[in-house]
Amino acid sequence: MKLQITKTKGVDIRPGMMGLFFEDINYSADGGLYAEMIENRSFEFVKTTGVNNAYTPEYDGGYGWTKYPEGSPFTALEYHTFFPLTEENPHYLHIRTMRPECGFTNKAYDGIFLEKGEKYHISFYMNALSYTGGIKVLVEKNGVTFLQGMVEIPEAVEGWKKYEMTLTAGEEVDAAVFHIVLMNAGEVEFDCISMMPGNAVYGVFRKDLAELLKEMRPGFLRFPGGCIIEGNDLKNRYQWKQSVGPVITRKANWNRWAVHGNSEQNNFTSEYSHYNQTLGIGYYEYFLLCEYIGAKAVPVVNAGLACQYQSDELVPVESPEFQEFIQDALDLVEFANGGTDTLWGALRAEMGHPEPFYLEFMGIGNEQWETERVDFFRRYTLFEEAIHSRYPEMKLIGSAGPDVLTERYEAAWKFYREAAKKENFTYAVDEHYYMPPVWFLENTHFYDDYPREVKVFSGEYAAHPRKYGAPETANTLEGALAEAAFLTGVERNADVVVMASYAPLMARSGYVQWAPDLIWFDAKTAYGTPSYHVQKMYACNMGDYTLIMKQEGRAVESSGDINAELEKKWIFANASFDEMSGEIILKVVNAGAEEAVLELSTEFGEIRSGRAVRLEGPERQAYNTIEEPDKVTTREWGIAVENGTQLRLPAETFTVYRFSV
Repeated sequence: MKLQITKTKGVDIRPGMMGLFFEDINYSADGGLYAEMIENRSFEFVKTTGVNNAYTPEYDGGYGWTKYPEGSPFTALEYHTFFPLTEENPHYLHIRTMRPECGFTNKAYDGIFLEKGEKYHISFYMNALSYTGGIKVLVEKNGVTFLQGMVEIPEAVEGWKKYEMTLTAGEEVDAAVFHIVLMNAGEVEFDCISMMPGNAVYGVFRKDLAELLKEMRPGFLRFPGGCIIEGNDLKNRYQWKQSVGPVITRKANWNRWAVHGNSEQNNFTSEYSHYNQTLGIGYYEYFLLCEYIGAKAVPVVNAGLACQYQSDELVPVESPEFQEFIQDALDLVEFANGGTDTLWGALRAEMGHPEPFYLEFMGIGNEQWETERVDFFRRYTLFEEAIHSRYPEMKLIGSAGPDVLTERYEAAWKFYREAAKKENFTYAVDEHYYMPPVWFLENTHFYDDYPREVKVFSGEYAAHPRKYGAPETANTLEGALAEAAFLTGVERNADVVVMASYAPLMARSGYVQWAPDLIWFDAKTAYGTPSYHVQKMYACNMGDYTLIMKQEGRAVESSGDINAELEKKWIFANASFDEMSGEIILKVVNAGAEEAVLELSTEFGEIRSGRAVRLEGPERQAYNTIEEPDKVTTREWGIAVENGTQLRLPAETFTVYRFSV
């Protein structure tokens, strides 16, 4: 098979086109990216049951906490609200012990993981009441103590006071137990108990997960969802103003995914019914994360609608309450960009960031669509008018709904294209599609014939090789190759697709509502899936513009050329040019079961040298796990080549070549 890369420029590629989408699903915030190791640290968790339009959050502040020693008859744990630490999170633990060395234990998800030599910051608020003596903090397993500290209370002093200690782990241990123990009998009250690893990025983000994100060099980060933006009812929606300010004042919320999979068969109670949001990662932290990984922020705001899959609840646009949603969007821009002399800019500065975050993008609604009852198009228009009247430079993202194959999708595009007569009405329209691998392979030309006047944000996509909801095994090499093939078409159509992000981003093993996912982890380990490597290979190898290729004299890039000789053999390719390095970047997917040889030539003359990175695995259905995180992985090498090079393409691989010319 012959392929020629011409000097003819195709389309410009937007810098930062490949990005990330973060939603607190699969315990990816609390229990994941948020480095907090204590579960239900402020005794505010609820257990949520129910189904569409009928959800019942029931207070269960003792979730995750048990007596120490286990089942001790000499200890009582109660949860009070008489004298709260904060009004936003009023519950706290009241412990009464009748014997010394009794206390309480935290579940800590699957237990505490300690890394040898690492420091851990432990803090808690305590009202000593009439207690005097020692308060011991320890992490132990099977009777062996791995971490221990002590606070002495020399005299009884009522009132909340914060206590802190930094301890170093002498040995590594997994699935250990966290205890707080009263060395004497007595009564004490506790709130906001925290244990954070000393290597947490900004003291907030779990380091290995943050580094996996940073290594991808994403151009943007869309947050905080996803369906949690809407909530299963509007009271449950994500409210950014409740996620800023001191952590102890951020009002806890139940997670929309706590009720995922509820049905009569499980008594409308899922195994994740205690999935809550502490908001330890709030909007301020999301902006910090964007700075750390080098991505532009793309926050998404609620348009006065609960999740249309789960609820009929909405706020009428004629109501005063609807204006509060618009005001939240305006205030968000002020929080991100406003001067320190503004209300919300001053709060940002108070939190530690006097410089603006330079917000450019905002999404209006997550995955909304127009119905006889839901007037989403009008809502978007009202948001657009209000935001652009004050911030005309803001780039707004619209929604095409939850799929790309229905009448609601067609109706959305008709709306945006007609409204595009108004300048700057919509920067891009957010499309979502979760499909079998074969769909991605057969639709690499999906965007070839899209009208160019309104741009696309491919905001949520993933190949689903296996049944929805499967665990880690869903992230196969087969799915990753299909995504890589589809992205050759996305890149080739970069004049209409300006942003793209895989979804969902993360999953904690054993806490999964949705799969496949880009990154998997447990308390100790984190790894990238085959799909992660595809996203990284793309994001780290984006040229400034595409180059027209010729296959047997025909331009592969031509619109609708779905019968190109390459694609008949399940081989997909696209070329671009990096002006800074002077390199041709060639991405080639061989999704077929047989090795192929590509005879490459260019109009640039002799190719002096090159380098390559290849995604490969033992077979099509291979996937990575905690035990085998590199079963499907990438391999890099340098190559010395000449014009007319033959490229060997092993079966079921994705390769990125960078050729110096």
